[in-house]
Amino acid sequence: MTDWTPKVVALDIDGTLLKWVDGQTEDYETITEPVYAAVHRALDAGAHIVLSSGRSPHGMTRIADLLDIPREEADQLWVVASNGAVVFRYPPMEVVHEETFDAAPAVAAVLEHHPRALVAVEEREVGGYRVNRVFPEGELSGEQVITHVDDIVGEPVSRVIVRDPEATADDFIELAARLGLHGTDYVVGWTAWLDLSPVGVSKASGLQHVCDKLGLSAADVLAIGDGRNDIEMLRWAGRGVAMGQAVDEVKAAADDVTGSVHDEGAALEMSRWFPQGS
Repeated sequence: MTDWTPKVVALDIDGTLLKWVDGQTEDYETITEPVYAAVHRALDAGAHIVLSSGRSPHGMTRIADLLDIPREEADQLWVVASNGAVVFRYPPMEVVHEETFDAAPAVAAVLEHHPRALVAVEEREVGGYRVNRVFPEGELSGEQVITHVDDIVGEPVSRVIVRDPEATADDFIELAARLGLHGTDYVVGWTAWLDLSPVGVSKASGLQHVCDKLGLSAADVLAIGDGRNDIEMLRWAGRGVAMGQAVDEVKAAADDVTGSVHDEGAALEMSRWFPQGS
């Protein structure tokens, strides 16, 4: 790929742009200078930066602000949120594509096995979430509005989070595989954190929507991520790169592996295509 240059750089946030330590509660949303500089070198070269995260939209706009993107006079940023279920432009936030589904059966199936699990869906109007009980500090951004589960999933939603602080990621991987969760796609996070989404929706499908609007294709995309929710994106992109701390399953889906987030892996990979002084 020596004669290839990315036209789109799709960047995961947590564990890729941001360093995160399990149990950390202080504000960790800090963009390091190497990452910031690499992003702006990509912009200087004419590439499109697309933030692509499992976060809900309101948790992504401040990351764009920390990166100072879009630049003044530039077109609105493209952002893929909620693991691909929501695509929006920013600023101001303008949702241009959203996929929803009936999550009630899948949530009921999970709660049958984990009755004390926490459930959340985005509440865009208040910049937070509707939750059945408050999540551990630092795990959700914005206000948490206590709501009965039946009301949380009583209408179609774009994404549901199910979290059991008393379980492990392996518990959820085994459970989700056993249940099948028909009509629903799912991804398990680093902990016992289950993201439920519409079938066929992933970061890859959200990025495909963006590429269609830009007149580009997957072959034009450099994608960098570290989580299980990045697997489809890494496989889909012309070049998919896993962060060094990713689990083996994620690394196996990638074309290459860069340094860990603590070694500025995202900046290292972007610098390969957009070097200093270029």
